[in-house]
Amino acid sequence: MDTAALHEAFRRDTLSRDTLLALSVDQLLARNPAGNTLVHLAARAGRLKELPPSAVSPEFLLVKNDAGYTPLHHAADSGHLDQVPPAVLTRPHLLARSHSGYTVLHQAAARGCLGQLPAGLLTEELALTRTDLGNNLLHEAAENGVLDQLPPDLLSPRLLALANLSGETVFHIAALNGHLGQLPAPLLTADALLARTNAGDTVLHAAAISGHLGQIPPALLTREYLILRSKSGFTPIHAAAETGHLDKIPREQLTADLLTTRNDDGDTPLHAAAAEGHLNQIPASLLTPEMLMVRNYTGVTPLTAAGHAGHLDQIPPQMRPATPGVLQKALIRMGLSKPPF
Repeated sequence: MDTAALHEAFRRDTLSRDTLLALSVDQLLARNPAGNTLVHLAARAGRLKELPPSAVSPEFLLVKNDAGYTPLHHAADSGHLDQVPPAVLTRPHLLARSHSGYTVLHQAAARGCLGQLPAGLLTEELALTRTDLGNNLLHEAAENGVLDQLPPDLLSPRLLALANLSGETVFHIAALNGHLGQLPAPLLTADALLARTNAGDTVLHAAAISGHLGQIPPALLTREYLILRSKSGFTPIHAAAETGHLDKIPREQLTADLLTTRNDDGDTPLHAAAAEGHLNQIPASLLTPEMLMVRNYTGVTPLTAAGHAGHLDQIPPQMRPATPGVLQKALIRMGLSKPPF
């Protein structure tokens, strides 16, 4: 049976266990057009135990396909590291890199199978190995929600504060992906959450942008922190207004002063909420005519922004612009008058 037929039969699950056990080394290591061997396919499918015992050795499990991925990468990516003999799961083998710099260990973190590694294997040295993007194992675990699979001693303020090449700490990545809740509450301190990326974003920015401000301790959702600017002038309060999460901010902090904070374009959080349809998250006592007529640097008001975006229904009826009459509509068509928004 040639390589193409063998691989196709494997995919169709028409190869018996006896047939698999009788395959030669050449058949096991024959490559398809992507450079994958039959061992790659078996690792991804969780069928390594159906191959000859010799096929679950480094000689077979570390063969790279055209992208530099090994069967070990495939086993990690599909959650089947538990089919790999513990003796093969050594530091050098777990640090085998694809051509894009991704290791088997990082792949395991990405797919949530760190718990399949032998106990005691995850040392600090191993965990701090970086991908080409500068992510260590903690960064990957934060992104994929498996921080709870790491040994507790790795979840220290020192290690969590290490930044990748973009300046993101574990806290930033956890906030962006909604996984801050996997970190012990005492670690969510002001120092940790106010650390800045290369772009000047704090962890509060990340949580606001992703809609996870609810995972930030309420004591840190103060005006002082909510108006911190990134290098582009973006603040967490603007992000919360834009993504519709002003309701996660303590009501006592949601003041007129906070809602009229300007970014570099002169836009306030009211402008952002109006444009995205989130004015219904503004306390009624703050949605006054004066607030709705605050202008940005190009003269646009929140009322105008709401009208252009089709969200006038969120404006109290008495504050909405009057519907043009027949004469005014005619003047607007002729360019002799302006529309109400």
